[in-house]
Amino acid sequence: MKNVIVIAPGPMSRTLSTMVKKATEGIPVEVYTDTSNIPNLKNRKILLAVELDDTGSSLPILRLFSMLTRRGKDALSGCSAALLIHSSSELYTKSAAQNIIFLANSLGCRFPGNPVIEATADLNNFLAWQKKLKIPLEEVCSSLCASLGQRLYEDSVTLKQNPAILAVHASSHDTSNTLMLWDMIKKHLHCHRITELHVENGTVRDCKGCSYKTCKHFSRQKSCFYGGVMVEEILPEIERTDAVVWICPNYNDAVSANLMAVINRLTALYRRTKFFDKTLFAIIVSGNSGSDLVAKQLIGALNINKSFRLPPYFSIMATANYPGEIKTVQGIEKKAELFARNMMEEIKV
Repeated sequence: MKNVIVIAPGPMSRTLSTMVKKATEGIPVEVYTDTSNIPNLKNRKILLAVELDDTGSSLPILRLFSMLTRRGKDALSGCSAALLIHSSSELYTKSAAQNIIFLANSLGCRFPGNPVIEATADLNNFLAWQKKLKIPLEEVCSSLCASLGQRLYEDSVTLKQNPAILAVHASSHDTSNTLMLWDMIKKHLHCHRITELHVENGTVRDCKGCSYKTCKHFSRQKSCFYGGVMVEEILPEIERTDAVVWICPNYNDAVSANLMAVINRLTALYRRTKFFDKTLFAIIVSGNSGSDLVAKQLIGALNINKSFRLPPYFSIMATANYPGEIKTVQGIEKKAELFARNMMEEIKV
């Protein structure tokens, strides 16, 4: 098995240095601290170590992705990656992680579920883990880093034959450009089962925010506090599918409230079973701009938090305003066909 490539540009804090050390114990690695001498990264496993400055930025990482983008849109094809990130404040780790994953994914990199270990200034983001593990915060961080490093090193996926695909939306077939784009994609998909679920207004109440014990109690019964269509239809479909396509028109630079309620309510199923073997795709249409913000929101909620596997080029994005305008976007049919082909090649387990 090839060495894992560790990219750790710029100065590192003691915390991030420890995180890298724990994540790579017993794993053969090549370490690069200078972005000017990064080798060809295609078909490699990559561990990114990111130290954020006081503004929540990392100029060395931005320079890295600027350089990789110049190599072409396939600069990270065949790669699998994970991320260690440290902030000197309570802020920025999540937004920085979402942005880095989005950039890497756009260059062909895939990410396993839960691919990020974030460490905030005082490690208080590990308090929930500490209650479970009963160890100091520093040890919680080290344990999680070690686990992530092993998962990355051992990550191996194979193509799923005849996958089952679930498409979730909350739009109208008569007017939604996003659904019209899904229809263009769907006709190029060849699998034994494609299911569509329409989340109508008022059918899925948002998460109540139950305690861990309460949520776990309902989860063991394959239920949820509110019950309803979420328990009767949506959760069972997600549990038995291989890939979920989130059909997301851009609502004020965010996922619509109906779909966000579904994502929030996934916790009841997540308590019982993780989603490492389920692949995440997104279809995003904006009236003017901001599709990347919706994509990053899905990355944060579903790949980083809920453990869905993120395949390369996970999202197709387009701009269309008035109903039906998507059909006039130049090259959109070909783009839809290529996205469908990528889906069939990247639904893996």
